[in-house]
Amino acid sequence: MIYEMRVYSCVPGGMPGLLKRFESSTLRIWERIGLRPVGFFTTLVGPSNHDLTYFLAWESLEERERLWETFASDPEWLGARAAHQEEHGEVVANIASSFLAPTAFSAMR
Repeated sequence: MIYEMRVYSCVPGGMPGLLKRFESSTLRIWERIGLRPVGFFTTLVGPSNHDLTYFLAWESLEERERLWETFASDPEWLGARAAHQEEHGEVVANIASSFLAPTAFSAMR
């Protein structure tokens, strides 16, 4: 299993809109497509309390590329994102992504 850690750095005041988008549309679309989120976190203490960090589980990098491309071109997602941007503007200033492999002694495999 490969884990992708994604960190969305929001514009000031953008976090509520981003969380709303995940709750109201993104997660439903991911479930339909087959993306597997394993956790979502906001920063309590750290460099920025404007960050949403989440993890996705992948069987392989090939699976990630295939499913992420399917998501990025999904008509429901494109409509939901456009409607969200029209209502809230751009809420994410930057996205950072890392791919992680669990160690032999990791509780998550």
